[in-house]
Amino acid sequence: MAGEVASISCTAFLGARRVASGSVEQVVSVVKEGLAESEVAQLLIFDDSTGEQIEVDFRGTVDDVLKRRAQRPGHVSAVEVGIPASRPVGRPKLGVVSGEVTLLPRHWEWLKSQPGGASVTLRKLIDEARRAGEERSKIRKSQEATYRFMTAMAGNFHQYEEALRALYAADASRFYDLIAEWAPDIRDYIEKLAARAFPQGLDGETNQ
Repeated sequence: MAGEVASISCTAFLGARRVASGSVEQVVSVVKEGLAESEVAQLLIFDDSTGEQIEVDFRGTVDDVLKRRAQRPGHVSAVEVGIPASRPVGRPKLGVVSGEVTLLPRHWEWLKSQPGGASVTLRKLIDEARRAGEERSKIRKSQEATYRFMTAMAGNFHQYEEALRALYAADASRFYDLIAEWAPDIRDYIEKLAARAFPQGLDGETNQ
């Protein structure tokens, strides 16, 4: 049962103070053992990968809490994720798949003049475009996660709107300057969520 919820990494906040971080099971255990019921009612828990709030019913024991999490509608256990129902027997199909590409004469001339010829050049161009697309996707997801958490926890902080503008303008230096004086636990978590939000790090090196 516990393994079904442990795959989610999350962080719990009581006001501006971070009280627990780790798997859902770990966070629930810390909360149940260390906080009063009045404090638990004020607790906010966030998914570390998306910045979204996680709803947890803390009634009963730790096992009661985790059991309700595992039995909620639409839940899929971590053990089930990514395991195909059946797997074909034999050697997987490998090699090049042929297809049709329509280009203008000048495109073909340029491709043929490249080292390795048209096929090699096309594959390289596609791989580069895929990598660029994946990087843009990581940036967007990091921006969205940071935005969700900032909206929930820092909406009334000084220079909140300016920080959001810097986030979406990919101005890392200004963004970190604007949040530098915010509550330490909230600021540190924002920096964690925003780790992939900028194409360039503060040192000028591309984020990996």
